[in-house]
Amino acid sequence: MRIGELAEQAGTTTRTLRYYESRGLLPARRDGNGHREYDETDLRLLRQIRMLQDFGFGLEDTRPFVECLQAGHPAGDSCPTSLAVYRAKLAELDACIGRMQEIRTEVAAQLARAEVELSAGLPGGPDPQCALAHGSAPPLREAQEEATT
Repeated sequence: MRIGELAEQAGTTTRTLRYYESRGLLPARRDGNGHREYDETDLRLLRQIRMLQDFGFGLEDTRPFVECLQAGHPAGDSCPTSLAVYRAKLAELDACIGRMQEIRTEVAAQLARAEVELSAGLPGGPDPQCALAHGSAPPLREAQEEATT
């Protein structure tokens, strides 16, 4: 198949395919007229690259998976180097999740502190002049009647 067909089947652009070719990830064979030719194996390579990128892998991180497929393995992740990349990504994700949990704990503590201050009327709590905004002021008519009496 030609480059346009491959791009269409993979849901990408010909420009992206040329870029992958320039990076050595998607080698193209040429026909007698110099046109790029691809087959189903190339489509599998491309789908592997795109799936990994959807998971947050960088383009260079996809190389071991591509090389595994190019070596004739049934899946791009059936080689030791691919498994090492998976492990590294999991470690990165675990570190990220840990940091996000720390941030969540800090935000929850700030919220709890702010709620206590709000309910106790401590500094940083609601402005007593702004009671209407917090639902504790009398209705406007009652306030106007009190002002005229």
